[in-house]
Amino acid sequence: MTRTRLALFGGTSAFYLAIVVAVLLSTWLVTLDWKIMLFRPYQQWPEIHGFLDYYVVLGQRGPTAVMVAAWLGWRSWRQHTLRPLLCLGAALLLLNVSVGAVKLGLGRLGPHYATQVGSAELFAGGDIFPSGHTANAVVTWGILAYLATTPRARRYLSALSAVVALGVGLTTVYLGTHWLSDVLLGWAAGLLILLALPWCEPFLAVVESWILAARDRALERLRERRRLVPSLPVASGGPRPGFFPPRPSGTDEPAREPVREPVGVAGGRRAPATRG
Repeated sequence: MTRTRLALFGGTSAFYLAIVVAVLLSTWLVTLDWKIMLFRPYQQWPEIHGFLDYYVVLGQRGPTAVMVAAWLGWRSWRQHTLRPLLCLGAALLLLNVSVGAVKLGLGRLGPHYATQVGSAELFAGGDIFPSGHTANAVVTWGILAYLATTPRARRYLSALSAVVALGVGLTTVYLGTHWLSDVLLGWAAGLLILLALPWCEPFLAVVESWILAARDRALERLRERRRLVPSLPVASGGPRPGFFPPRPSGTDEPAREPVREPVGVAGGRRAPATRG
């Protein structure tokens, strides 16, 4: 953890706490939430509704995790290391635990289920605060920048992931599925997870060593089992397995062929000819 990363982590944590306090106290931020909700952006600009319905999928955990895991799996195979996949797994685990706990703890209702104008809609059994779509977009696409191997690639991927995460968050506001404060907290939650990943690196290194050691032991046991299987080589010029069973030992007589009788012969006598 560099000083810059520590400063970013501290500033993002303070911003996260400020958003939570602002919503808990029903400050100007909640008023802004309601103004945007009553403005109904999806009715103001309906021509982009269809495109944004597909664009918001970039923040859904299932599809994005599959796409990014496929890419990182290929990188793990090429680089002969499990670090990319382990970093993705650790980030998604932290995302589910941290964001899920706050969602269930605050129980905020979304704009479509709000019951009282001007209310923060907290502790009402909802699970909308912070925005999971937004936090997932930050983490899933930001992990590509985190794992970049060159400074140039890291800059480009950081810019790309930031644009995608910003777009997903604002799209949820446009569609009316999240308050603006939900999105602000989702951005902060996802960024905190990415900033905290270096603290997980020593543990991930231990996990990788354990997995690789277990793989090597399993392969060694498989080789041992193959070595224990007896092999029966056939000597040069020796008998070869045939299609017919061998004759009993001690008999030198050649095998007799079965006697074939012509069709129509019964009991060794020719059948009487019929007269026409």
